[in-house]
Amino acid sequence: MDNLKTQGISMPKLGLGTFRMQGDACRAAVESALSIGYRHIDTAEMYANEESIGSAIAASGLARGELHVTTKVWHENLTPNAIRRAFDASLKKLRLDHVDLYLVHWPSKAADWGAVFETLMKLREEGRTRAIGVANFTTALLKLTVEDIRVPIACNQIEYHAMLDQSKVLAYLAAKSIPLVAYCPLAQGRFASDPVLAEIGAKHDATAAQVALKWLLDQDGVAAIPKASRRESQQANLDALKITLHDADRNKIAALPKDKRCVNPGFAPAWD
Repeated sequence: MDNLKTQGISMPKLGLGTFRMQGDACRAAVESALSIGYRHIDTAEMYANEESIGSAIAASGLARGELHVTTKVWHENLTPNAIRRAFDASLKKLRLDHVDLYLVHWPSKAADWGAVFETLMKLREEGRTRAIGVANFTTALLKLTVEDIRVPIACNQIEYHAMLDQSKVLAYLAAKSIPLVAYCPLAQGRFASDPVLAEIGAKHDATAAQVALKWLLDQDGVAAIPKASRRESQQANLDALKITLHDADRNKIAALPKDKRCVNPGFAPAWD
């Protein structure tokens, strides 16, 4: 599987998203994913599933160096002391001595970004996270982070898929050589009924969702973390890597409407 190199880490382009997975079902899903070859697991303190994921990682028997684990600090915990408490709790639940990537989960109008990133940088210097990054940041916030505060972020994790235009953020990230990690890459199941994607899929002996996922993963500097609890779905996402899309396919996907947002950033500030 292809990896993205960013800020000293190597992140598999295809990972497992775990939002709304909890308890034994979450543990089983992560154990399944690890057993069939996933090596990138994405979680967050807000998901309330780090303990289950920690159990699955421990049960897998995989060497720590084989895994990429991302977790995130919630927007209500963006003061230095709160970040430290949240981080310590996440690490304990995950049963790890470090994570590979620690993200600000959502922006907050109340945040002192200088203090936030100073704290995250200290966690990195202490070796407790190998890299730091952000999620749900607009171009205005990215400029503040990268150009004004000069933070070496390893990614921006945002909603991105074949029916949502993220060209503005993508262009900024590409210019700064910062990867985009796409959540909701399958638009929460909306692709299954799309006739254009289904037609392309039929040509490649693949599903519409597999086509949409491969379209994302073919892009430079883009990783994707589809949520999949069933082994069959996890394997289908892995199998999407085998598809070879043609220019004609990409042109058809480019022509799809790009206004379908699955996650409403209701409490996030409208920065631009």
